[in-house]
Amino acid sequence: MPTTQDTSRRVLVVGLGIAGMSTAIRLHQAGWEPVVIERAPARRPGGHFIALFGTGRIAAERLGVLDLIENRTNPDHHSWEIDRKGRKRPGLGFGTIPSAAPWILLRGDVEDGLYKGLPEGLDIRYSTSPVDLHQDPDGVDVTLRDATTGDEYMERFGLVVGADGMRSSIRRLAFGPDANYLTPLNYMVATALLEPQLTGIPDSDSVVLAEPGRSFWTFSFTNHAPSMLFSYRTDDPAAELQRGAVDSVQRAFTTSSPGPFLGEALEHFAATEHTVFDSAQQIRMRQFHTGRVVLVGDSAWCMTLYSGYGASCALAGGDLLGTFLEQHPRDVPAALAAWNERMYPHVSNQHNLVGRSRTLFTPHDRREQIARTALVRALNTPGVQALAVKQMQRHPTLSIKDGDLALPSKLTPALIEASAPVQYQSN
Repeated sequence: MPTTQDTSRRVLVVGLGIAGMSTAIRLHQAGWEPVVIERAPARRPGGHFIALFGTGRIAAERLGVLDLIENRTNPDHHSWEIDRKGRKRPGLGFGTIPSAAPWILLRGDVEDGLYKGLPEGLDIRYSTSPVDLHQDPDGVDVTLRDATTGDEYMERFGLVVGADGMRSSIRRLAFGPDANYLTPLNYMVATALLEPQLTGIPDSDSVVLAEPGRSFWTFSFTNHAPSMLFSYRTDDPAAELQRGAVDSVQRAFTTSSPGPFLGEALEHFAATEHTVFDSAQQIRMRQFHTGRVVLVGDSAWCMTLYSGYGASCALAGGDLLGTFLEQHPRDVPAALAAWNERMYPHVSNQHNLVGRSRTLFTPHDRREQIARTALVRALNTPGVQALAVKQMQRHPTLSIKDGDLALPSKLTPALIEASAPVQYQSN
């Protein structure tokens, strides 16, 4: 049933993930009244490995939640390149990228911190989804469905934020079909926790097996079980999804004998109850808003897990949205347009880098595997590593200051571009 209260400062946030909670916190700080809906019946626990770069950490600090997020980076971490015969040599993982210094943690760690930082008494509605919306210059009428009862009702908001992931319902309602924006990479990603650690690998260490068209990674954490990632190339993502995670991963990685490490990992993966399995796709849009509807996070710009930057950008995007709404308190469309023009060049730059970072994760073919192996070996050479650190320190990073975001004047080599954190500043 329609609400009769003043709706000009009510904002509907669709999605209780990193982007949604970041936006709800920041818009509450900016004087808005958030209502958060989540289609799942409860918060989803856990999550896969993520890296939280400087951009995300400073955004989290501005939101008041940084101290609530657990940094699981292990200072004694070592990364190893392995093969199917069980041989290993020094490798290069996210925690060992020269001078990038990301926090290594689980997606759930960021979500837990944000959840603790939500405004007291915030209206959160689970098992609820938007099914229709109509907007006019002054607001948006949204029809919501309660999945537990099947009831539908309409409410009015001054702003609607879609933060409901790569296959966003708000994006479909306000912008059109998924096919207009989804850009397939023809890769699959499967993640799960690894309990216990692989035999012969210290709890603090991680391993990478990279072959043409597929790779296997583990990620170690402080005070938590490791996680594992399978990534592989495919010509038919839909068929992989239909087949299911366990069968698809087994088919992709058992074309020859898996050997000790990979074989053990596949056994763990088949036995685990909680997995994430999906195709790797980007969302490519030039404009993240229409009228009083705006998209944030994966709904707007999904960069894929290969970028390593999704969580940081979701935090920064929600934080900056609040800044621009404060700067344009009486003109929501103008605030969204100004925010879009600051975010888009940054997002586009990250989109363009994902092919290079994907090569680091999963080489496409034999040529990319040889190039990746050479790069990893070079960056484990002290002199070359020192040179890479100097290049990164000289590189003019992206800057966000007082709502202003600018691109660097030049680009750096592939690995440095893909791994360098964005400098996120505030007074």
